[in-house]
Amino acid sequence: MLRVAVVGSGPSGVYTAQALLNQSLVPEVRVHVLDRLPTPYGLVRYGVAPDHEKIKSLQNSLRAVLEDERVTFVGHVQIGGADGVPPARLAELYHAVVYCVGAAADRPLAVPGEELPGSCSATRFVSWYSAHPDSAPDDFSLRARSAVVIGVGNVAVDVARILARGADELRATDVPRAALGALAGSRVREVHIVGRRGPSQARFTTKELRELGALPGARILVDPAELARDPAYAAPDGLPLPAVVRRNLEVLRGWAVRGGPGPSGAVYDRSGAAYGPSGAVSDGGRRIRLRFFLRPVELLERGGRVAGVRFARTVPDGAGGVQDTGTYEDIEAQLVLRAVGYRGVELPGLPFDPVRGTVPHAAGRVLRDGVPSPGEYVAGWIKRGPTGVIGSNRSCAKETVASLIEDAPLLARRPAADDPLAVLRAWGQRPVEWDGWLSIERAEEALGRSLGRGPVKIPDWSGLLAAARGEER
Repeated sequence: MLRVAVVGSGPSGVYTAQALLNQSLVPEVRVHVLDRLPTPYGLVRYGVAPDHEKIKSLQNSLRAVLEDERVTFVGHVQIGGADGVPPARLAELYHAVVYCVGAAADRPLAVPGEELPGSCSATRFVSWYSAHPDSAPDDFSLRARSAVVIGVGNVAVDVARILARGADELRATDVPRAALGALAGSRVREVHIVGRRGPSQARFTTKELRELGALPGARILVDPAELARDPAYAAPDGLPLPAVVRRNLEVLRGWAVRGGPGPSGAVYDRSGAAYGPSGAVSDGGRRIRLRFFLRPVELLERGGRVAGVRFARTVPDGAGGVQDTGTYEDIEAQLVLRAVGYRGVELPGLPFDPVRGTVPHAAGRVLRDGVPSPGEYVAGWIKRGPTGVIGSNRSCAKETVASLIEDAPLLARRPAADDPLAVLRAWGQRPVEWDGWLSIERAEEALGRSLGRGPVKIPDWSGLLAAARGEER
């Protein structure tokens, strides 16, 4: 029997377990799926927007894998760090360990003022409205009138959509109580989504983009002049463009025609002299402004908090990038969310490439000093970087599992514990198994019923662990 630990219960971890179950070369495989959290599903539970029910339903297929009799979910187990099990000790319990720990950090803007109160990562905002237990329920009060989201990918569109939605529209979702209350009292009336390059280089999908235009009570504004700066925008129909780019441009073109005047904002030349209009929301609704060819250079401060963002105007440089024009634009904002990408975090005890933010590997085999380390593997974002969509993790996991199965004759000769969970408990861990997760699910259903809603997520560590033990709060 081959005993394998998979560290991480998000899509990459579960797809790795599934690939291990589906292979036929090693007939007997037992998989323990370990996670730091007492809950499974990773970013499907804590990263997918609450109003994306179709994507969140992916939990059903992940669940089917975790309920297989050959798989054991082992939550609330810390690997690495001061209080965790070092990778070297974990390797003593299993024939092989596959690390699927994702990319937990966000990329900084690296501009002055980024540390100001009111400026934070979109990752933190997503964790807040997704009830991640590492996020404080009162992290956001949403007293800002204007918010700037820096980045033009799906995460940027997600957070902008949540900011522009009414709380009543989210009441049917599993948004936690504190976040729903903050959204109900939100003063945000203007949301700017800003990218340094043009619309043809934006990373959002057409489905996500169109959802912005379907928000009740929100008006989408796009500046035709900014779209026209993109060479692909005016390209003839015969010019080959990726299908998603062509569809996105069609959506933006329609909004530009219907949207009326271009975005407000003060524009500056290098001398600091201001010109141009400055508008304000007056119709009581919310406005979402999509902006392009603006590069953030500084976050502005007033009263010890962020008050706006200064952008440098850019234009295409003819080589796929952009260059500054020497003019600047300030956009007022009391809330700034950066959504410019994720980054892998070093797991103490594993090799790490700080430039790429990944674990060095060869076809999923962890490399130590350039040599494959027996019994150690990686899959998902910590292997390839934060690229692709959820489904991309399936082929990534299959490649890693193919390497592991190829190594299986040698791996099976390694010692492995008969009862790894007993050893983990002896080492001070307090695992939450599948029955504990089912208790959490029941507690969240009960919480929702008490609020006249569907299941509502428990947002804190103490509540989750108490629910896992079947305790009432």
